[in-house]
Amino acid sequence: MDVVGNFKEIRKTIPAYVTLVAVSKFHPSESILQLYKETGHLIYGESRAQEFASKFSLLPSDLKWHFIGHLQTNKVKMVIPGVSMIQSVDSYKLLKEINRHSLSLQKVTEVLLQFHIATEESKFGFSLQEAMDMLHDRDFEDMSNVKVRGVMGMATFTSDTRIVGREFKTLRSFFEDIKREYYTKEQSFNEVSMGMSDDYLLAIQEGSTMVRIGSSIFGSR
Repeated sequence: MDVVGNFKEIRKTIPAYVTLVAVSKFHPSESILQLYKETGHLIYGESRAQEFASKFSLLPSDLKWHFIGHLQTNKVKMVIPGVSMIQSVDSYKLLKEINRHSLSLQKVTEVLLQFHIATEESKFGFSLQEAMDMLHDRDFEDMSNVKVRGVMGMATFTSDTRIVGREFKTLRSFFEDIKREYYTKEQSFNEVSMGMSDDYLLAIQEGSTMVRIGSSIFGSR
């Protein structure tokens, strides 16, 4: 598997304003190190707390790690020390736990709110109303150790681009609604993370600012 070659070809297809998260979950540290050394790419995505903690301890300290998988509250303490962003905040309870552990380390953790936009019930995420209720809550206003940077979502696993495109439009509209209601004056609320190996070009067309690409770079595992 030509990891470096794959990365360079994909990077050519992504506009400069779109952040590429190289999803390294289930792939060895050696592949990440190779990509880092040969291209200088810094942003990697992991989905399991224990695997992330292991890689974080082994790999260069200037890598920026994004946690993109479902995160259980009892695993938050494993990822907070090294994570740059948690993209998969799918409940108020989880956000409170992230804030608590971030406070204990005197750091501010950047997060994205994950929305359930797909037809599969197995996927996690807020509804728009749940997110609005949380953002309106007084306890949320007191959380000083998390910074909400935007939204994230995963489309239905289907070859029907009409369905996928519609779901991406929905996520983008959620972002706009929240921006207008709560973050009008905050330029840092600016991320829409959507799009993976099979649908990232469509996601970019629909307003993605961040794509998460794994198998097209590292191969399947």
